[in-house]
Amino acid sequence: MKKNITCPLCKGQFSVYANPLPTVDILIHEPSLGVVIIERKNPPLGYALPGGFVDEGEWLENAALREALEETSLKVALTGLLGVYSRPDRDPRCHTLTTVFTAKPLDPAALKASDDARAAFWADPCEPPSPMCFDHGCMLRDFADVLAGRRLLGALSTEWLATPEGMKNQASLQALAHK
Repeated sequence: MKKNITCPLCKGQFSVYANPLPTVDILIHEPSLGVVIIERKNPPLGYALPGGFVDEGEWLENAALREALEETSLKVALTGLLGVYSRPDRDPRCHTLTTVFTAKPLDPAALKASDDARAAFWADPCEPPSPMCFDHGCMLRDFADVLAGRRLLGALSTEWLATPEGMKNQASLQALAHK
């Protein structure tokens, strides 16, 4: 949506586009441990999935890998796409839309809160802590449906899988499968 705003210094008018900001969230799952939940250090306070804003020029998948590492200290391999969540009021700070990836940790024992996370821990996806921020409770319910076989995950982008990061991701998944 195009908006006209006034410069507070020169009083000139100019147009800006008020589009939603892209974000990613990562549902890191280890069957024997559950899913990774963080306690947010910054408002809105509460519990959430790891995630954050996508940088300009960054693949969504690379943003998911980066955010997982920044907030949880976990290197992960992406396993699929849970969905895109775009309800305009999902984030009280501004209109965002998020792409939610699922992932497996390469070393689950490396979980440690970092960056914007006050704490990071494993939780049962069907019994998350409260209060959950944003619409992350809905995401966990959707993931519980995946685990119960009532919902399918989407595939990762074949374009991204052909990048060096995507090929490394696939090699990591193959290595995990042989453990």
